[in-house]
Amino acid sequence: MIYIVDNILNYVIYLFILYFGFRLTPRKPRIFLSASVLVVLFAGAFNAYFDINSPIVYIIWSVFAICLFFEDSLGHLLLLSAALMYFTGIIDTFSVMLIQIVLIGGGGAGTDITWWMEPAYLFSFLVYFLIYLRLFRKNDVYLCDINFKYKFALLIQGSIFQMFYNFVFVFFDENHAMYGWDAYAVFLISIAGVIYSIFLTLDLAIQNVLSDRQNRELQSFMYMQKQQYDYQLQQSAAVRRFKHDLVNHIGVVRELINEKKTEEAKEYIDTIWNIQDVFDLKIHTGDSFLDIIVNYYLYLAVKENIEFTVLGKLTGKMPLEMFDITTLMGNILQNAFEAAIKADVPKIRVELVEHKEEIFIVVSNSTAKRINTKTDFFMTSKNDKENHGFGLKNIVATVEKYRGECYMESIVENREVLFQISIAIPTAKAEERNNENRYCRR
Repeated sequence: MIYIVDNILNYVIYLFILYFGFRLTPRKPRIFLSASVLVVLFAGAFNAYFDINSPIVYIIWSVFAICLFFEDSLGHLLLLSAALMYFTGIIDTFSVMLIQIVLIGGGGAGTDITWWMEPAYLFSFLVYFLIYLRLFRKNDVYLCDINFKYKFALLIQGSIFQMFYNFVFVFFDENHAMYGWDAYAVFLISIAGVIYSIFLTLDLAIQNVLSDRQNRELQSFMYMQKQQYDYQLQQSAAVRRFKHDLVNHIGVVRELINEKKTEEAKEYIDTIWNIQDVFDLKIHTGDSFLDIIVNYYLYLAVKENIEFTVLGKLTGKMPLEMFDITTLMGNILQNAFEAAIKADVPKIRVELVEHKEEIFIVVSNSTAKRINTKTDFFMTSKNDKENHGFGLKNIVATVEKYRGECYMESIVENREVLFQISIAIPTAKAEERNNENRYCRR
């Protein structure tokens, strides 16, 4: 029975690390998931029947169980299987040493599986769970995001510590009478230090990922700003050209009127009017900075034959800083534009609704396929996935910064698939009232 429990505990640890650490997706056909569990149970029953703990059986069931459970390339799953078996074996060794020191006061008499192995697995799982809570989930960075050099460093680091402790542990166990309990106390503290060093290595890797992510987000923001600046330069150049020729246009109109060519003069005035209408802002939202962003994407939409409409208008400026307006609306409209251009009937719709305490922004766009907001929410369709896919995360972060709410859904409207993002941002008055309430409660 202990062999089956041993396999199940290892299996749970593997699933936890791969699902929560590497963000792998389980296979949808349940027959594969059932087969994965059966492999684990069958291997445990095999070991129990023959009363062995064969490394070959352990490797075979581990690889098969992982490959059957998760959707990924076979090569990647094999590599992860090997790395997991090696690294978790190191952590399990440290866990066994700790338990043997604390509960037994020395090394075990043999290498067979004994009763302290199960508490060791539970302790190992606690280490992984703390890493997930304190490092990965807290920073929204996972093992799949960390550079390979840090993962490899963890394996090398663990290997060095394990070789050292295997030698020292045997030495202390054989010379327990000479060194006494002080030696085991030092040994216990040193193993705890090893586990702490793993936390430090992972923390360094995560800080590196966060730094790279911040740089990419800044580059993305600067790119959007440059695109909008170039658009404004084009508009400004068109205005200067028009002003340069304005004297000539007025002269032509004057001559037409002097010659009493009234109809020709009207036609010429209409022509001039249509020219200035080209570089005039088509959409006025009520916020001058938002006007620049919306009109820029209107300009792009017209070039790509995308239907672009804006409904509603604000009575004043948005309660966001200029940087955050660009981050929020720039990313929303950029994502909408990239998705709509692939649709059969491309369209983008922006709705602005203002209440006393909230501003509602709803952006809908056509898509080539229905989006599952639970699984595709933070995914990017671009080939360069490492440097993209931050748009929606930045949108959510900006909304949370202003204590707003964000909701995404895939809908069908007039038999057309649309992706819709709805955002509610508290107004300045609402924020002032909330601050007053917090002050009163103090």
